[in-house]
Amino acid sequence: MEFDMIIHNGTILSMNDNFDIMENGILGIEKGKIKFMQAKRQNHGLPFAKTYIDAKGGIIMPGLVNGHTHLPMTLFRGLADDLPLKTWLNEYIFPAEANHICSKNVYYGSLIACAELIASGTTTICDGYFLEDSVGKAVQETGLRAVIGQGIIDFPAPGVPDPGNNIKTAWDFVETWKNKSPFITPSVFCHSPYTCSGRTLKKAKAAANKKEVKFQIHVAETMDEKKHIETQHGLSPVAYLDSLGILDELTILVHAVWIDDNDIEIIARKKCSVIHNPESNMKLASGISPVPGILKAGITTGLGTDGCASNNDLDLFCEMDTTAKLHKVANSHPEIMDAKTVLKMATIEGAKAIGLSHITGSLEPGKQADIIVLDTEKAHLTPLFHPESHVVYCASGSDVREVIIGGNLVFSQGEFKTVDIGKIFKEIKRIALSVFP
Repeated sequence: MEFDMIIHNGTILSMNDNFDIMENGILGIEKGKIKFMQAKRQNHGLPFAKTYIDAKGGIIMPGLVNGHTHLPMTLFRGLADDLPLKTWLNEYIFPAEANHICSKNVYYGSLIACAELIASGTTTICDGYFLEDSVGKAVQETGLRAVIGQGIIDFPAPGVPDPGNNIKTAWDFVETWKNKSPFITPSVFCHSPYTCSGRTLKKAKAAANKKEVKFQIHVAETMDEKKHIETQHGLSPVAYLDSLGILDELTILVHAVWIDDNDIEIIARKKCSVIHNPESNMKLASGISPVPGILKAGITTGLGTDGCASNNDLDLFCEMDTTAKLHKVANSHPEIMDAKTVLKMATIEGAKAIGLSHITGSLEPGKQADIIVLDTEKAHLTPLFHPESHVVYCASGSDVREVIIGGNLVFSQGEFKTVDIGKIFKEIKRIALSVFP
């Protein structure tokens, strides 16, 4: 038997239910899926394969899952830093989007984001923005796996100048992408409970449920939002969404910073998932989400970077390191949010949160071959005692040497296999000059 690809000579960090770690592991890929994994037996040769990847003693692990992105916002990376969310959005980001977001710019902004994600070890994302058809085109070309959501907001938006068409636009988007690509799953993305009316939220959620797709929404991101919703509706943001019938197992709650024990109980009971975005929350001084309490309640929780305009990068390795350390210091508890827990949030738990754990998020026979290889022959990664600890506390996106998605080698030793990175750089610089000449 000849495999399509064999990855060998590395430590396999499986992220399966048993958290199996195999030293000197061999992994076989056939027709885009993982066929087998095992430790190499002494004096046994490698199986026949069309392609061999030598991990050279590195770590072989699942590609990371970024649970919350706004890909086109790479165009505004560093445009407006060191500002509170309300000022950042209303005085900088919304005007920039109104003046500079078009299909072509969204496409190239998404391409550069996909390149950054792939090069730093992310193989699966969950995105929400406007003109999402152009996002989908870029994602498809680069080979990423993705849940992508058409944005809904009760204001004129890129591609939807009449807010009265926002639900129809999202519906048509889901129809278009439902069976268009095996790598792309459509969804619906309502911006927030303060930019969408109760009527819009209910109609959007009803549409998402009818199509049986995920419903993404920012919620309880800031204290201002919490106060606004409580003043308007007499309920916390989470309780308000629950009163509208928004919360269920298809709902992804993003940020969830200003929530209390009652909110956590509601989220757990309704079986929603949560995406934690610590670096964006920190940079905008939005607050610290009570993630240890969320996890204790059994709520599926993943990690996200948010968009480049508020982070300012898409490196999920950095996000893992920040997550672990932030909650340790916030809770004065060095054992809380250990490396294994955080790594699961960036892999299998993140995949569960966005509805893709049956195909990705861990290395197991039968799952899609979404795999990264980390180069550990570096000073900052030597010596190596516990691979899961190294991944969270030592590694960064620049340590990623190979990236395989669905069995396809999309990045190897600094070289992109699916995109013309030089052309993308040229276009992004052109767009940047129009945004900030």
